[in-house]
Amino acid sequence: MAINLKSTATIASSGVKVLVYGQAGSGKTTLIRTVPAPLILSAEAGLLSLAGTDIPYVEIHSLAELSEVGAWIAQSQEAAQYRTICLDSISEIAEVCLSEAKATLKDGRAAYGEMADQMSKVIRAYRDLPGRNVYFTAKMDKSESDTGARLFAPSMPGKTLTQQLPYFFDEVLALRLVTDKDGNTGRALMCVPDTMWTAKDRSSRLAAWEPADLGALFEKIAGGSQQ
Repeated sequence: MAINLKSTATIASSGVKVLVYGQAGSGKTTLIRTVPAPLILSAEAGLLSLAGTDIPYVEIHSLAELSEVGAWIAQSQEAAQYRTICLDSISEIAEVCLSEAKATLKDGRAAYGEMADQMSKVIRAYRDLPGRNVYFTAKMDKSESDTGARLFAPSMPGKTLTQQLPYFFDEVLALRLVTDKDGNTGRALMCVPDTMWTAKDRSSRLAAWEPADLGALFEKIAGGSQQ
């Protein structure tokens, strides 16, 4: 067997893959304004915040459509112009997948299992697109620990997929509303977890809190290789 040696120095140049979650209205879709050359794959009617920006998008109504668009992105010269693929939201896409599974499977548990398997394949396929940034948005799951503490994490239909989702990504960020010392409220990306909020930064290049600017964040993670 021929051994294909690679260097970790080129990993970031293959594109940054990031999952951002937050409560409804926190501005996850609006963040698309900040990414380079975006293409939106939209599974929810929530693009009003981007009105007037002239960003191309594709409506996703089924898992087959999502797979077809993925193949087009990977193979088409026309799609090469899009540097950032935005799946908005992966939670809604999973709901579409679950509805399809429930339509063909009588056992509810089997439908959730089928959905989890299919979504795992889709997430990996988009996450592993070479040379592209991929921005996944997700709804927020709010739960309580055994001690009654509130816990916040990305949300997917089904407990299994909700628990697995953060493990698919090197970057899992929480988009939150924060208030500074002067009482001004704004949005920021939480990059380091605490006892309540799920977050992860395997690049080790991000601060605990970063401005709500994904383009700048991509540059920071890639070390300027995206310029």
